[in-house]
Order: sequence, then C-alpha cells, then structure tokens
Amino acid sequence: MNKSKHYIALFIGTWCIGWSAIFVKMTGLPGVLSAYYRVAIALAILLPVWIIRQLAYPEKRVSLFNKQILLALIGGVFFGLDLTFWNTAIMKGSASIATVLANFAPIWVALGAWLLWKNKPSKRVWIGTATAMTGIFCILDFKQLQQAQISWADTLALVASFFYAIYLLTTQEVRKKLDTFSFMTFATLGSTLMLAISAYSAGISLAIPPSTTWPALIGLGLITHVIGWMAINYALGFIPSTIASVSLLSQAVWTAIFGYFVLSEHLPFHQWIGGGIVLLGIWLVNSKKEK
Repeated sequence: MNKSKHYIALFIGTWCIGWSAIFVKMTGLPGVLSAYYRVAIALAILLPVWIIRQLAYPEKRVSLFNKQILLALIGGVFFGLDLTFWNTAIMKGSASIATVLANFAPIWVALGAWLLWKNKPSKRVWIGTATAMTGIFCILDFKQLQQAQISWADTLALVASFFYAIYLLTTQEVRKKLDTFSFMTFATLGSTLMLAISAYSAGISLAIPPSTTWPALIGLGLITHVIGWMAINYALGFIPSTIASVSLLSQAVWTAIFGYFVLSEHLPFHQWIGGGIVLLGIWLVNSKKEK
C-alpha cells in the first residue's frame, strides 16, 4: 500500500499541533484551564458528529461496550495528563523550550514498544532518534544545561513527555481495531474528564473565560485538536509509533518558528541549527522502511 497519504496526514497534523503552544500562550489562562477548553470545544464538535454517523451508517455502528472504546478513553486520560503538565509548563516558561522537553517522548515510545510488545526498533530508527534528540539538546539553552538549572516548568514538561508517550503507544494499538473518528471522540472524552478533575484538584474554576481568550481557545480546539490530532491519529493507524513519535519532534521546530513570528520569542543561532538536526533525524527515521 502507498503510504504517502499517511505521511502527508502526519505532516499536516504536526504542523497544526505546532500552533498549540502559541495558542496556549495567547490565552493567558492557567494551563489546565486552556487545556480543558481545548478538549471541551473539540468534544462539542466531535461527539454530535459521531452520534450522527452512528445513526446514518448502522452497518458501521460501534458498540459503547467495545473494549477498544474503553482503551480509547484510557488513552485520552493519559493525553489529558500530558496537557495538564505541558500547558502549565508553557505558561511558566518558554513555549519553545516546553515543547522541546515535552517531545522527549520518542525515547519512552521506543523503550515501551520494545518492552511491551517486543517490537525492537531498527538501527536506523535508533540512529535517527539519537540524531533528532541531539538537535533537541541544541535547541535548549546551553548555559542552563551547563549550570544544571532545570526549572520547575522544565520538570513539568518532562513529566508531560512520559504521558505523551503512553498516549502514542495506546493509540497505535487501539487504532488497529477502531476507526479514527471513534477513537478521537472517546479519547477526547477521556481527556475532558481528566482535565476537569485536574482543574478541580488545582482549585481552578471552569467558569467561561473572558471573550478575549476565545479566538485562541477556538484555535486550540479546532486547529490543534480536531484537525491536528485527527490527522495524526489517522496516520498512527498505519505508521509505527516508534517512527511517528520521532516525526512528531518537528512540532518543536514549527513552534519555535511560530513563536519567533507571533510571540517575538528570540531564537539564537544554535536553536536554528538544532532545528535542522531534528529534521535530519526525522529524515533518517523515515527514509527507509523499518524491518
């Protein structure tokens, strides 16, 4: 099967989620609150359409008691935890750096696929991952690394990367048996419930935010979540998570570029070099089929 359309979907999805940190920063809201409205807006779009599709196409009807539906909900819970930590990290630090650290997921994905399913990545995948991660370190602030000054925001972003990896691993397995739209709908439901719990635990009110925040919130819900993650979840049904997770590292490059033009976040020369190395690593992973 020609997989070019799957990689095109992955590219489109990554471009869309590259805007995520920018929209979060633009809302000016607590990270958990912007994350909640991101998935709540997406769910308000996805759930009615899913119900209509179930009624219109009874031959494709999905049982709510399907094991895959439960796994989609669980995957959504992990994605909700990812957003909880990541969005908070963005509001407490740099959008670009938070995105970079949250994208340590390929390491966890490769190890998880190896340990859980004995799916040992090829040498080319390991080399590409190592190259991409080298680029990630180049994007980071060298002075901060040398002085070992890891901020609280950086720690939150690293924790987010762990939950992000679990979500990607879950997605790959569930998408083998569940269609993209059903997975998206119930994963988003799981994320919405998880983020409501996170907001309650943090003492954050879910009251409707000011009207000035809605353009960014709609961007989060529609562009980042519905379009971006719909495309990515579709691709994950055909592309191994070990390869897709490395390709998703380009999100950090897109966010850095968008941050430069939209948020006026200064990008030193070493960060541009790092972005190029990340792209090289992605090319290495995708230039040859994994055995």
